[in-house]
Amino acid sequence: MRSFLRWSLRLALGGLALLALVALYQWLTWPDVAALATENPKSSAFIARFERQSGKKAVRTWVPYARISSNLKRAVVVGEDINFFSHQGFDVAEMKKAWAEAKEEGRAPRGASTITQQLAKNLWLSPSRNPWRKVKEAMLTRQLEKHLEKRRILEIYLNVAEFGTGLYGAEAASRKYFGKPAANLTELEAAQLAASLPNPDDWHPGSTRKGYQRRVRMLVGRMAKAGWVGREV
Repeated sequence: MRSFLRWSLRLALGGLALLALVALYQWLTWPDVAALATENPKSSAFIARFERQSGKKAVRTWVPYARISSNLKRAVVVGEDINFFSHQGFDVAEMKKAWAEAKEEGRAPRGASTITQQLAKNLWLSPSRNPWRKVKEAMLTRQLEKHLEKRRILEIYLNVAEFGTGLYGAEAASRKYFGKPAANLTELEAAQLAASLPNPDDWHPGSTRKGYQRRVRMLVGRMAKAGWVGREV
């Protein structure tokens, strides 16, 4: 009995020591989210992952918020997170809607991540769906919303989001597909770029895929109806 208790105690102490080491590692490697209020990220976890796996250099060019067309800002908001300017990082209503639709149709729930959640994942995490990754995403999302203004969050997102295989940021995408700076995108061009975000490897300007073309038309329609988004961006 005593040997069993000693073994149990050692096991418990070992577990606590392991948890302490994990907590220390997370604390030492946790990103300085507040610094992003004034500093631009030099890269992102997704960019590093692409370069590591492909052996190629990502194509990207950082531009400030003022040099990104309001058309693209509107297209991305109505397509990715229509309630971006009113929520605190999580769109609870959209999450409930996604779960209700999934239950009714008997399938896995669609993604309902906000722009802030997507930014947290792109900057620091991985595409993995494991529970700890989701916990970290939630914590980082709250920090982003706490330390950064909405337009700053959108600015960073538009500079690190993937618009095509190895193609990151609005400026690089605009110059590749339309031969012009992101500041000069028309409504249709903006919708074409924003429509690529859910599936950048296969959906991009020039693609004839039906799903992509439907999304472009959907975004153009939403942009016409959601005039208030233009005032926010």
